[in-house]
Order: sequence, then structure tokens, then C-alpha cells
Amino acid sequence: MLNEGKARDQLEDILNDPEYQAYHKDPGFFSELWDKALEAIAKAIEAIFPAVEPTARASSIILIGIIACLIIALVVITIVLISRRVKRRKLNESKPLQSMNELEWSYERHMKEAETFAASGNHSQATRHMFLALLLYFHEREWLKAMVWKTNWDYYDELRKVNKEWADRFYRLAIVFDQVAYGEREVDAPEYVSFRDEAIELIRDKGHES
Repeated sequence: MLNEGKARDQLEDILNDPEYQAYHKDPGFFSELWDKALEAIAKAIEAIFPAVEPTARASSIILIGIIACLIIALVVITIVLISRRVKRRKLNESKPLQSMNELEWSYERHMKEAETFAASGNHSQATRHMFLALLLYFHEREWLKAMVWKTNWDYYDELRKVNKEWADRFYRLAIVFDQVAYGEREVDAPEYVSFRDEAIELIRDKGHES
């Protein structure tokens, strides 16, 4: 009994201790913020649905849902930003037009030059001119503005504002062009034909006329 009485006295001392009382009375910043958020949601429910009496459980569920939506939105935005950064890095900030002379050529002339190089077996140079043909075709249609100082990422970004599908297809071809331009890749005949056909398909796309 003495031990039991002593334990009870110690417990009472702890409960009456000023530090314990202060901790018990002060729920903490986040707890207080949570309570205020619940109160705001309850008021909003009352304002929108006067006949409904909001409960603490309903307010908590709504608040959790809002927080979950914000987290999901943040994750999606982060993924999009990372994806764009990766895409930009892949394009190596290359400038496809090396001189004003290339800019002054028509896209048809670049296509003919591409076929000349392909016939001589230089498929890497053929690929380069075919890409410039596509770039200048888009320039002539005024879907982007070709300039010597611009990078493929600049062109991709401009084209994306006109048509996202064309921009994505242009991007894939731009990656191959960059690899060829930086000497990372040699293009053989089948690869060139595939590249050429994709570029020509974009140039002849009937959707361009709409």
C-alpha cells in the first residue's frame, strides 16, 4: 500500500509540474495550424451548404484530400520539369545552322543536297541536310524562326507552341542530328532512309494545310 500511495503521489507531482502543464496546454505549431485549417474548412462547408452541419471527421477527410491533391500536383510538376531538363540536355544546345548560306537555301535545295550525299555514300552529311530541309520547311511555313544562333531546343520549344506532335517528332530527329553533328554516330543507308522518310512525312503531312 505504501508503494502504491507513493506512486500515486509521484504521478500527481508530474501532472502538476509547470512544464507538463505548459506542454499539455500548448498543442504545438502544426497542431494549431491543423485545427485552424479544419475550422476554415468547416466554415466553408457551412457557407456553401447551410443545411449541412460539418463534423470534425468530415473536415479532416476534406483537408487530407486537399493535401493529397497538392502533393500529387507538386509531384507532376516536378516530373514535367525534370523531363524538360533531360530533353534539353539531350539536345546538347547544338546550333544546326552553321552559316547564313545554309539559311538562305530553300528546303528543296537541302533535300536535293541530301540525296546527292546519299548517292555518294555519305549518309551522315545526307542526314544533316535532310534535317536542315525539315527545319527550313517549318521556317518557310512560319511555325518557327530559323536563325544561325538558335539551338535545336529553341526550335523544339517554338514548334511545340504550334503543334506538340510535330514538335515531338522533330525532337526525335534532332537527337539523331546532334549525334551526327558531334561525331557520336555514323549513319548507314538504312538509318538514313528511315530518317529521310520521317522528315519527308512531316513535310508532306496534310495536317499542315489546315
